[in-house]
Parts: sequence; C-alpha cells; structure tokens
Amino acid sequence: MAASFKPELLPMPVQEIVRNTKEVPDRFIHKNGFPQATLDSVPLMDTLLIDIALISSPSSPSVEAELRKLRSALSSWGCFQVVNHGMTSSFLDEMRHVTKQFFALPFAEKQKYSRKVDDIDGYGNDTIFYEHQTLDWIDRLYLTVYPKNQRKLNFWPEKLSKFSEVIDEYVANLKIMLDVLLKAMARALKLEENCFLNEHGEGSMAARFNLYPTCSTPERVLGAKPHGDRSTITLLLLDKEVEGLQVLKDDNWFKVPVIPHAIFVNAGDLAEIMSNGIIKSAVHRVVTDSERERISLAMFCKPNPNAEIGPLNELINADRPQLYKKVKNYDELFFQHYQLGQRTITAVKL
Repeated sequence: MAASFKPELLPMPVQEIVRNTKEVPDRFIHKNGFPQATLDSVPLMDTLLIDIALISSPSSPSVEAELRKLRSALSSWGCFQVVNHGMTSSFLDEMRHVTKQFFALPFAEKQKYSRKVDDIDGYGNDTIFYEHQTLDWIDRLYLTVYPKNQRKLNFWPEKLSKFSEVIDEYVANLKIMLDVLLKAMARALKLEENCFLNEHGEGSMAARFNLYPTCSTPERVLGAKPHGDRSTITLLLLDKEVEGLQVLKDDNWFKVPVIPHAIFVNAGDLAEIMSNGIIKSAVHRVVTDSERERISLAMFCKPNPNAEIGPLNELINADRPQLYKKVKNYDELFFQHYQLGQRTITAVKL
C-alpha cells in the first residue's frame, strides 16, 4: 500500500450500483477472468453430511463411524454439512427471510447502519486498503452477536420487528452446536474431548448477513475472493435456491450443493493452527450470477482476540513437528492479506 493511500469505504453499495447501471466498475474486475467460474463447469463436491445428534451421543453404536466420517471431511475438505441440528426448516427459512428483509429496506434506511472505515460492525462492503485492490461483489451487514455485552446495538435494524428475537434463538442454537462440534473434532482426532474447546475458550460469535447481487459479467467478478476464514469454525446458512459457494480441493474447485435444512460448517485457519495442520482450513470463494441474487448468513466463531492460539501440544511430536507459530488477534493479520488475495495462514507457518 502506498504511504499516501488511506483506507476508504466504497461510496455506493453493490446493490445500488446494480440498480443504477448495467456496467460493472473496473475495481471489481479480475483481469484474467475465471475459466472455471461459471457454475456449469464446476462439479459438485461430495455430499458430506454429519449427523450432529449422533456425534453428541457417545453411547450410540454408530458414533465411531460418524467420527471417522468427520475426521475424513476435516482432513481432506475442511468442511461438511450438519443435519439433525435441532432447528426446524421453518426456523431456518425465517433466518433467510430476516436476511432478505434487511437488504430489501430502502437505501436511506440501510444507510443508518453504515459502518465506519475503522470498524467491522455495520452495513457496507469492502474497505479499500490498496489502490489497485480488486473488490468483492457483495453487500453485508456485520454484527457481533455474542457475548451480548459486546453487541453494538446502533447497527441493529430497528425496522425489522423480529430481528433481535430470531437472532437470539439462532445464536443459542449455534452456541450449542459449536460446543458439540469442538468436542467431536477432538474425539475424531483421538484427543481428550475438551482440548479444542479449552483452546478456543468462550470466544465470540459474529454474524455476517450477505447479499450477492446479480452481475452482468460473472465470468470476471467474484462475490468473495478465494480465502480461508479467520475463525475457528464458521457456521453458514446457505441460500435455499441459488448455488454460489465453491470449495477448493487438490487445486480444483467444487460447488457446494444446496441442502436447505443443513448448516454448512467450514473449519477456519485457527482450527488448522490448533490441530497442527491435521484439520484443513477450507479455502472457498463465491461466484456471481447474471440472473439471480443470492443471500447467505455466516456465523464466525472466534477465540478472544487477546488469547494466544497455537498448535495443541498433544499434536506435536517427532513425526509431526510444530507447523505454525502461536498467534494473537488473527483478524488484523487476516485483513492485511485477504484484500491482496493472499492466504493469511501462510504468514504464520514455521
């Protein structure tokens, strides 16, 4: 970044760009395009379904087989889809509806919740850190939702009557799911079941409501650049009808199938660090669509930023030496690399 260049916000949301012009501004264009980026040319990934009711019942005769499936998914893909999570299809549809409701508000109303250049919470899109940065085709509302005393309620939309109520219920369900998953991950790696939970700590949860508007040149524009998440785990509610999320495995892209009643789970960079590389942080991207807009709701589950996170001692030995440094405040490091299209985790490898 040039010394004279100061971070700034994109002056207009992508949703408003689409309403005002058919042209895609140059700052969103990836110059070399994406030979595989059209949905028709990318194969579907394996259907990796994990029954969370099963892995939370240690006495079940089928639990060991399910834990083997979990380990395989985490070590090869870094992601899977959770079923039997206790949330009804109608409730998940309500979460999708709330997401769509926010982005359907008038522009002037959404602007009331605009974030500042130095804050992540609020409504907006990419912060421009670099003069020649390629921007993502996405608008989002980012809210810290857990713990409650960290919420910045000035960014919570007042016009949506059930917003706080459904968020509270959703967070309560996902908090239970997170604890079950972290314990199951440890058991899948033959570790004491609380080791990942203890390393992650109480942590925080942040919701990102995403809108990917239609794009006239989907072969040259991405909704999200390839990246691994800055979380321990990300819990993602996908659009019920429109595909767009793709995962990288063995240098090939795969489409994530839409399973309306499932929650998509991807391991983040911090899970890869904690597991000393056994768990893979899922590298993923979002492609755009020329005809249909798409929504999703991501919940980032992160440790306390001041906590020092490193590989578990139990996973360091002569055959597998320590692969990563211990890290603090990974978010700050992440954003420095993400906007340049770089993988953050490579910066902390030993």
